[in-house]
Amino acid sequence: MDNARNIALVPPPDRRQSETALAIARGTARLLRSLGFTCISELPLPSGRRADLVALNERGEIWIVEIKSSVEDLRADQKWHEYRAHCDRLFFAFTQDLPCEIFPEGTGLIIADAYGAHMHCEAPEHKIAAATRKQMTVRFGMAAGLRINRLVDPQGHADFWE
Repeated sequence: MDNARNIALVPPPDRRQSETALAIARGTARLLRSLGFTCISELPLPSGRRADLVALNERGEIWIVEIKSSVEDLRADQKWHEYRAHCDRLFFAFTQDLPCEIFPEGTGLIIADAYGAHMHCEAPEHKIAAATRKQMTVRFGMAAGLRINRLVDPQGHADFWE
């Protein structure tokens, strides 16, 4: 089982996310909620990568959404294909200013702004193995619980994360 210290709580602001990326994430999270998912941002994956948004629904389906704020952002990202091993569906979320054609085939596309989003095209389903699903679900639950605990009692958890 993963050590809880390896599951980031609320990741410290690294200032890499642009205002555009934060707006896309917010709108995408609203869409996911309307589809019956709850999501966590910046969730570290077992592979060591960190997914922008990981969504989980009551059926245990796991979706990963990568946020792309520019063409350059997409071109610089050579790791997105590794996320497939950790989810049932993989999406890219971006603003209406980016052309859909630049995104890889076999992924879903979500067009978003700060206030909402819509599914431009569904991602193909590729069910993950039961062991991976359990690992991701536990990771998701631990991160969610730890983040809530930190909000409720910041001083009570400060030494655990330093």
